[in-house]
Amino acid sequence: MKTRCKYIFVTGGVLSGVGKGITAASMGAILKAKGYKVTMQKCDPYLNVDAGLLNPVEHGECFVTHDGVETDLDLGHYERFLDFGTSKYSITLSGSIYKELIERERAGGFHGKTVQLVPHFTDLVQEKIALASKDSDIHIVEIGGTIGDYEGLPFVEAIRLFANKVGRRNCLYLSVVYVPWINTSKELKTKPAQNALKDLRGFGIIPDIVCVRTEKPAPRAICEKIAAFSGISSDAVVNLPDINSVYDVPFNVLKSGVLEILNDFVGDDKEPDMSKWADFSAWRATDFDKTVKVGLVAKYVGNEDTYICVTEALKAAAAHNKVNLELKWINAEDATEKDFESVDGLVVPGGFGVRGTEGKILAAEYALSHNKPYLGLCLGLQAACIAAARIGGVKNANSEEFGATEKDGNNVIYIMEGQKGKESTGGTMRLGDYPAKLKKGSLVARVYSEAVESGEYVYGTKVLKNGDVNVIERHRHRYEVNQKFLPEIEKGGIVVSGTSPDGKLVEFVESPACEFFVATQAHPEFKSRPLNVHPLFYHFVKTLKNL
Repeated sequence: MKTRCKYIFVTGGVLSGVGKGITAASMGAILKAKGYKVTMQKCDPYLNVDAGLLNPVEHGECFVTHDGVETDLDLGHYERFLDFGTSKYSITLSGSIYKELIERERAGGFHGKTVQLVPHFTDLVQEKIALASKDSDIHIVEIGGTIGDYEGLPFVEAIRLFANKVGRRNCLYLSVVYVPWINTSKELKTKPAQNALKDLRGFGIIPDIVCVRTEKPAPRAICEKIAAFSGISSDAVVNLPDINSVYDVPFNVLKSGVLEILNDFVGDDKEPDMSKWADFSAWRATDFDKTVKVGLVAKYVGNEDTYICVTEALKAAAAHNKVNLELKWINAEDATEKDFESVDGLVVPGGFGVRGTEGKILAAEYALSHNKPYLGLCLGLQAACIAAARIGGVKNANSEEFGATEKDGNNVIYIMEGQKGKESTGGTMRLGDYPAKLKKGSLVARVYSEAVESGEYVYGTKVLKNGDVNVIERHRHRYEVNQKFLPEIEKGGIVVSGTSPDGKLVEFVESPACEFFVATQAHPEFKSRPLNVHPLFYHFVKTLKNL
């Protein structure tokens, strides 16, 4: 298999959650800063077909690609670090591989042959890697889980065999291992890392780089010990201790000495241009004179990862506005006006199910009646429309998702056409990128236009000569605003400021009476980047800054 692409395969040892994704994305950011086109992919051993039905409390936020695949939150990290759009090829789960193999076998695609993990599963994984790396200079593949997990072994074998296809010189293997600090004996223990690397060697892979994760900076002797007992050059074993911000990890990687190995791998010793990253890092570390306090009205308040794209977008927006961000988590199940009064602005993120929805609707009502800056995302738009309809005279206005019916005359939010009866199943939603046309003279049209004119944000946004503004945003929902209730919604203080191109679906709403009250049916947080903040988040924080 001829290729101009170079491949970096990232595995983890000892335990999961040690930062494989962030480490891989940071190396990708460095290589991109050298001028290469870098893409990333996650291979996950879960037997799920996609991440759409995974519990967000356990697994964190469900991220959506531009072409509508529900994925692991790591793909959000990939997009934020590399500023590229992930696709259906950027995620490969065991469940999807098995599903495709079984469907192919049932259709006679294997001509009666015995279907096995090797070569059929491993071959299909390699096909997915080749598809995901198309048109890339460097493609980085993260293998989920840890070395030795039973369900992950076929993926490890697949990436070992992949080197035979493209040439070992075109593959770099990186292992991220964890070295724990034992408080009772006051020492770092390398044995778990040694065993993980021994297992990796047993599967036929000798890593080119080993990143040793520790809570605090470790003595150089720790890396040398791991190298000595693992048959790896000591120069290739580097320490990556914990730091305050994930966006400083690229600089940690540069300091570790990995750049020299990467330079040898790509045959290029050009220095990466990390100036924009350095500026952002400096802003993030600065204690500014002004602090803005944002209330995140959510039902999952025990795990920050459930809304990680939202919180990262807010942090980036604060850094670019040169203000400090104080984030207050407001439990939507018991939220009160006192909670809303205590913050400068409110963000109501997406979600499913009835739990906590009244708190989100109450937040929108409060924002409308008190001119409190409000940013609604997906369900946040629906909560805003329900709140306005109630103010406008629709008694018990609600969503069909939460029990409203056409018969009762209160279904301000209703099930999308063609989706009735499928509410409890996966893969039936409006997913991925969809276009919207913004109303001339609206706040959202001005916000997007200013971002495009400044050259800071595009991602499908077009400002036409006649003044029309067209945008493309990612979606993940089933229910829509019932336009039959628009008169009551407008009476309650909200106007539609963006629709689908055919005008049938409400995409954006805002309140002309408020300084900043904007909601979208989309998930703009999925397109916000630390170096290129989404304009809705930027202007929301800018409004708070100017209060």
